[in-house]
Amino acid sequence: MNLEIGGLHKDYGKTPALHDVNLSIRSGELIALLGPSGSGKTTLLRIIAGLDFPKSGHVLFGGEDASHKRVQDRNVGFVFQHYALFKHMSVFDNIAFGLRARPRRARPSEAEIAVRVNALLELVQLPDLAKRYPAQLSGGQRQRIAFARAMAVEPRLLLLDEPFGALDAKVRRELRHWLRDLHTRTGHTTVFVTHDQDEALEVADRVVVMNKGKIEQIGAPDEVYDDPVSPFVYEFIGESSRFDVEVFSGKPYFEERPVGLPFNSLQDGPQAIYFRPQDTIVEEPTPGLINGVVRGLRRSGAARRLELAIGANERIVEAEAPDDRHFGVGQRAGLRLKRGGAFALAG
Repeated sequence: MNLEIGGLHKDYGKTPALHDVNLSIRSGELIALLGPSGSGKTTLLRIIAGLDFPKSGHVLFGGEDASHKRVQDRNVGFVFQHYALFKHMSVFDNIAFGLRARPRRARPSEAEIAVRVNALLELVQLPDLAKRYPAQLSGGQRQRIAFARAMAVEPRLLLLDEPFGALDAKVRRELRHWLRDLHTRTGHTTVFVTHDQDEALEVADRVVVMNKGKIEQIGAPDEVYDDPVSPFVYEFIGESSRFDVEVFSGKPYFEERPVGLPFNSLQDGPQAIYFRPQDTIVEEPTPGLINGVVRGLRRSGAARRLELAIGANERIVEAEAPDDRHFGVGQRAGLRLKRGGAFALAG
């Protein structure tokens, strides 16, 4: 089922939560809502679910206006951070709960429920745990059961609110792979809230980056990582550094010295230049490069990084350490950018 969100506004008292949010989600997509606390991602999810309502705007489910429908009338499945399993019920009964809670005329027979529950246990790769209780399961197993329970009612839409937030890092990584595989097999239209950028980039078909109640950028994981459209996205996703230049007649100057930058054209005036460490080349210092002094070296995963102090204020920027030459602490080096982003500053 496709989902269309248009012109959403939401306030909590005098506190604005969403500002003119517009989003189209294609049937079968897995969308990640990514942003820091207070960015509006959970408010947006709650409005999609029917747990909250907008001040203005609309939410369309498959072309049908669901903006003011109650949560029980939207047929959505939920998975929360803290599982929300019923402790006094077995795994089987937890999964069957939504089916048994239907009105009598829409309720499947117990035989049909058993077939559905057992099929879901197979799907989430826990076929032998039907008789156990939540306290007898690991965190990862509980969350898989929560997914099975959400899917039991055959929802039109699956909503996930920080579903792996309560798990340790190793289990989170394992469940990210599992969720991606599960989505490929089931094809549910899914909206996934997270503040974990690695989670969003690894799992989602598209990432919606939110900040202060607005959408900053929507795109495939490679798009939002490689081509951020704002300083916020550069700073929030991945590692980035910044320095400022002044542009005269289209030519950039760093502290009154001309420098070469990988942009075809730049707007005259002050510009903030953002870049990733891996989008750099470190060379011997020469005119035309961003020259500085190596202040430190560190390892980031498989990569080695140089911390370079540039300019009169010795701003620290990070660059990928070259494989073919060594730069030690205190040594001068030049920085060349392969790519980056330029954003106009207030004059």
